[in-house]
Order: sequence, then structure tokens, then C-alpha cells
Amino acid sequence: MTHRLSRRRALVLAGGGVAALAGCIGDDSEEDDANGGSSTESETTIDGPLPLVEPTVPLQYDLDRFAVEAVNGGPSKDGIPSIDDPNFDSAEEGDEDLDPGDPVFGVEIDGDARAYRQDVLVHHEIVNDTVGGRNVAVTYCPLTGTAIGFERGDVEFGVSGMLVNNNLIMYDRETDSWWPQILGTAVKGELTGSALREFRVTWTTWERWRDEHPETQVLNTNTGYARNYGRDPYGSYNPRGGYYDNDRFLFENLTEDDRLPLKDVVVGARSADGTVAFEKKLLRDEGLLETTVGGVPYLAAYDSALDTAYIYRNPDEISVERTSAGYESPDGAHGANNLPLTSVNTFDGMWFAWVGFYPDLELVA
Repeated sequence: MTHRLSRRRALVLAGGGVAALAGCIGDDSEEDDANGGSSTESETTIDGPLPLVEPTVPLQYDLDRFAVEAVNGGPSKDGIPSIDDPNFDSAEEGDEDLDPGDPVFGVEIDGDARAYRQDVLVHHEIVNDTVGGRNVAVTYCPLTGTAIGFERGDVEFGVSGMLVNNNLIMYDRETDSWWPQILGTAVKGELTGSALREFRVTWTTWERWRDEHPETQVLNTNTGYARNYGRDPYGSYNPRGGYYDNDRFLFENLTEDDRLPLKDVVVGARSADGTVAFEKKLLRDEGLLETTVGGVPYLAAYDSALDTAYIYRNPDEISVERTSAGYESPDGAHGANNLPLTSVNTFDGMWFAWVGFYPDLELVA
């Protein structure tokens, strides 16, 4: 049975009350599309302070429905405050404050590697930052388990206080348009129908990210807000518990789909061909999975070093095989992150979150 309670009530039950929470890039390929598409050749950049593109993702609902279905999450607009002046520690300092298995959201842009701590972002959900010389927003929705990066130009993003399909609705501080995080497309306001340019955010653990990026910086708790960063208002990831490990939801989902347990983690991507999701547990076991999306071959390659995956279009059906050292294609050996194919922006999320926005997605499970 699904049980629901208000987000405000959940925060109170966590021990901090609403007041305690208020006040909820790695460019792996130059061909990554802004909204999960397949190639920058198809992008149409829209002039303005935000680096927008025409959306390439086919949506199963009219955009108006996402705005109509939105619900108040409890805290008011900016009641969950974005971090607009982030501060970082060195990797050595991060070792003193983080356990190896603590989740972080890793970004690497032009050699600038940063880890955004889940235990900090759960209290803020958005970090407006500059990484590798690019103004970006690193976003995290605790209720859907999604961490996604967006380029923001000269504009900052904030937390609207509204949710749809339990997913964070961001707003931009230039036009006050609404942007459901998973869609990356505005559903209300003057920018309705425009899409944000995305970049890769890797959900992994501190130990894994630190090992792969020893010079990384790590977001610290010097945020300018008084929060108990040692306590997650929804549960715990290390060890997993609370909301992250039960069948309860705070709000209604857009779609019920029993192909997987609703909070199972899938690795997904979306493009002009359609939307695809691979069950993460299966991907760990198999290493390499393939399917077709809109008649186009796709494959997902698992990266054991970071416990993540990369999804590629493979219209030419180039042969790729998994080996003990990584992956092999006709032109030689590769890592999961640099196959000689067209990379599509990929991110983890709970199954209900992906299928709620994209009910016709192709599932490999």
C-alpha cells in the first residue's frame, strides 16, 4: 500500500521542522545535446540570458498538464534556499568530514572537478556555481533521486516550492518560469516550451569520486545557513533507510507502473528518438546492455569505478564488447565514458520518476 504525508510533515518528523530546512560536468562528449539529445548539430540556441535550446525530447503530455498537476510541497518559494555562494574544501579536508560510502554528485568541466555532497544538497536542492569557467546549476531532488546539471548563463535558479510527480520544480530568477527538473523544459511562464542545456552529473560515492579525481574540491557546510547537515530529513543513504528504502510517497505520482518496484533506480536518457531506461542492478551485473529507441540502436555501458553508466546512440551498429579491461570496439579499447559513439546525457533516478514523465519509455530490465 502507498502511504502519503505532506512534505512539511516529513520535515517536522525528521526533527528539524520546516524552519530547519527552509531559509527541499563532466562533458563526456562534445556531441552531448542540451536536453538529452543526440548531437549539437540539431540544437537551436535561443538568444537571451539563459543558454536555451529547442527541446528535442518528445513529451507524452502537454506541457500545461505538468503545470496543472503541480502541488505545493510545503515550504514556500525559496523556503528551501539555493546555495548561491558555494564554498569548497580540498579532497584531504573532505576525507575528514565524509565517510567513504557517502553519496556525492560529481562534476568535471575542463579539468575542474567538484563533488557536491548529498547531505548538504538535500537541504538546498540547487547550487548556483561556476565550474571550469561556465556558470552552472547543480540540482538535486531528494524525492525522485535525481541529480542533473544545467547551464545557467547569467541567471540563477531557485526552488519554487512546487512539485510535480514528486519532482523539484525550479524557477529562474530572470522570468520566474517553472522548470521541472527531470524535464529540463519550462512548463509555465514566458519561457514555456524552451529547454535548458544540460551537462553530466555523476551520482557516486565520495570514495569512488575521490579515487578517480584526487584533486577534486568538495562542497562544504559553509553555506550561510544554519542547518543540521548531519541529518537527512527524508532518511539515509549510508546506510539506506527512511524514504529512500520504503514504498511510501509524499505526493501523487503521474503514472503507476509495476514493471519495476517504484523506487528502484534506473539509469535513463532522452533524445529526439525517445526515452530509455536501464535497470541499474541489471546493468551492474551485465556491464553492457542494448536496445532500440524509435528504431535506433542504443547501448548502455557500466563504469564500475564510479558505479555509474553512459548511454549512447549507435545508429551505425558499431560492435562493442565488454572485456576484463573495459570495452572493445573495432578501433580499439575504451572506457565506459569514451566509446566511439554519440553520447546522450545520462542520469540516475527512481523508476516512478522516469516513467511518470515518460510513460512510453523503453525499459531494459
